[in-house]
Amino acid sequence: MDRNTAIETLKKYNSVPFHIRHAYTVEGTMRWFANDQGYGDESDFWATVGLLHDVDFEMWPDEHCVKAPELLREAGFDDRFIHAVCSHGYGICSDVMPEHQMEKIL
Repeated sequence: MDRNTAIETLKKYNSVPFHIRHAYTVEGTMRWFANDQGYGDESDFWATVGLLHDVDFEMWPDEHCVKAPELLREAGFDDRFIHAVCSHGYGICSDVMPEHQMEKIL
């Protein structure tokens, strides 16, 4: 998935400047960690997961990490991506356990 599509998806469900800024901050942080942890070849994937990790939070805060799969599937993201996004709420608002190093960092 290209970055422009990811940004369109983000902005479709988020308009508060803080949430947009937070998404960009986590995107950059995840790209840095991908390179730092030896996953540079996956840095775009890590960054995009970071960009969209809270895609559902602004409009559906009570369904955070529950509504995200629907929104992400609609935008064309695959199951691996959706698992990564939803895993960041494990034990709080999601039962999706982080498995990959990227998910644990997120």
